[in-house]
Amino acid sequence: MRPNLQNQNYRTRIATSLSEVGQTAWDGLLRQQEEANPFLSFSFLHSLHESGSASADTGWQPQFLTIWQDDQLVAALPLYAKFHSYGEYVFDWAWADAYQRNGLEYYPKLLSAIPFTPVTGGRLLAIDVPARLALIAALKTLQQTNNLSSTHILYPPEDEAKLLAQSGFLLRSGVQFHWENAGYENFEQFLSTLEQKKRKNIRAERRKVMDAGIRFRQLRSTEITEEDWIFFKRCYDHTYRDHRSTPYLNLDFFLRIGATMPENILLVIAERDGKTIASSLLIHDAQSLYGRYWGAIEHHPCLHFETAYYQPLEFCIANGIRYFEGGAQGEHKMARGFLPQQTWSAHWLAHPGFADAIERFLEKEGSGISSYIDELNERNPFRTGKQS
Repeated sequence: MRPNLQNQNYRTRIATSLSEVGQTAWDGLLRQQEEANPFLSFSFLHSLHESGSASADTGWQPQFLTIWQDDQLVAALPLYAKFHSYGEYVFDWAWADAYQRNGLEYYPKLLSAIPFTPVTGGRLLAIDVPARLALIAALKTLQQTNNLSSTHILYPPEDEAKLLAQSGFLLRSGVQFHWENAGYENFEQFLSTLEQKKRKNIRAERRKVMDAGIRFRQLRSTEITEEDWIFFKRCYDHTYRDHRSTPYLNLDFFLRIGATMPENILLVIAERDGKTIASSLLIHDAQSLYGRYWGAIEHHPCLHFETAYYQPLEFCIANGIRYFEGGAQGEHKMARGFLPQQTWSAHWLAHPGFADAIERFLEKEGSGISSYIDELNERNPFRTGKQS
């Protein structure tokens, strides 16, 4: 079904800055979505752009696709003209290399994603089904008009992925590990649901950190000072240097989200002998907690697990938050009560030959992902074989 944009009186606009859309219109549309999260908010996205962390200068050129009916924003897609494949977490380097080896240009491509954020959430933001279909049609027109190699939509919810598949997109699946709060009263009650060996290991890991004299502060909202952000940025940079990589985000970005969306921020600070030594940043709403970044300037056994996992789990339990998404990848999370979850991305490639080749590749890869998830589920860490 191809929507009739004229009959619906739809008008399409490309916004190179969210300021062209406005916070009232953007967040108003977002409040009507079932699959919304804080990373889709005007404050988070605008902070990425205005800080220069995700901008044309860094290879992320905003091309937000918006559809209007009279003066009402009825649909929108976070969209970028992308000049590389860094910061995406769904890897297409081999596809780009194949294009280049055949004398074809892969970049720029169109990418719908939250920069540097592998979190599932709505991408086809719309007030109803006709507006959502109009958005997909406008996206295809945009790619064809600009003669771009491809369009990629990363981490949409499953229902959006299926809708995109019906519109000719190729689907790709992946795996993340998420924790679910079964109404635990405290951390010990959560531990009691795990196999004995898992419980013993977690207690031993936590004890090592405590015995090292390390204590923690969980900071929220306006409790977080500029000094805290500066220290966190130092930890964040240190982690990237350890991995011989360049950090994507600058201090201005962190200060901006601290000022514009403080109700969604949790900063965990680790201290030893009165000195700050490690930190983790998490984003949350009433339903979910999302682990984003962590770093340390001192090495201590199990400090990473305590700062990035166990302290956030305690926060979820204390505040009645149902889900904790610890970030991309990481089978080691299963030993700590996280279970595998399938993720999605959707891809449309203009070149018929490459589209056919990639479709065959994705069919084979998808079969492997399904088998992998089945294998992981057989290693369920809970005593009953499932989370109760």
